[in-house]
This record gives sequence, structure tokens and C-alpha cells, in this order.
Amino acid sequence: MLSKKTKYGIKALTYLAKQEHKIPVSIATISKSENISLKFLESILLTLRKNGLLASKKGKGGGYYLLKEPAEIQMTTVMRVLEGPISMVPCVSLNFYEKCNDCPDEKACAVHNLMIQVRDSSLQIFRNTTLADLSASRIT
Repeated sequence: MLSKKTKYGIKALTYLAKQEHKIPVSIATISKSENISLKFLESILLTLRKNGLLASKKGKGGGYYLLKEPAEIQMTTVMRVLEGPISMVPCVSLNFYEKCNDCPDEKACAVHNLMIQVRDSSLQIFRNTTLADLSASRIT
């Protein structure tokens, strides 16, 4: 299940993607518009900034803005920054692989083989979806 952190992060990024000319937007404005707790949103935006998706400007007229064009931000990046591994089990993760302690043979494991298919299907969607797609509501 998608965490609230990731759900709200995607909503905030989509809101910022709709802004013209990368004008900084205050946390309070995003919080009110997207109905996200201000404190929780602060934490999420800080994570996104630390991972190079956002920048911030302090002072009057300050706030957060995207560092890249929305079309350059893949959902794989957003998901990994906010949610962590995309795969549901560590033995099929591309970036966070760990062998399962209870599985003597991954190749023969039904769960492993099913989760590879789930991972690949999810990656296909995330890789082919950008923030521009979400902000334009073109998901089919």
C-alpha cells in the first residue's frame, strides 16, 4: 500500500509542476491547496529537496520549486525517494536486493517469480510516467 508520505509527496510535486516559470510556492499554499498537514508536508518537501528534486528560496516570495522540468522527473525516482524499494519483496529489488532467509532457491520460488512480474509491471508504469504526465492528467 502506498504510504501517505508518498501520496502527499506526489500531490505536492504535481502542484508545483503546474506552476509557471518555477516561481517558489510557500509550504502553507501547497498545504492548503492539497489538504496536507503543514508539519508533515515540511518533512516531505525537505526529503525531496535533499534528494535533488526541489530547491527552496528563503524570505519574502520564498518557497519550494522544481529543479528540473516536470517531463524530466520520472515516477521511479519519486517512488524510490519517498517510498524506498519499488519491489514488494527484497529478493527481486533492483536497487535494494537482499536474499530471503527462508528461501533456499530463488529460481524455484513461486513468490519470487510472481514478484518479479509485479515489479516489472510496476516499473514499466513508473518509468513511462513523468511528473508532466501527472500534472497534465494524461494517465490512461
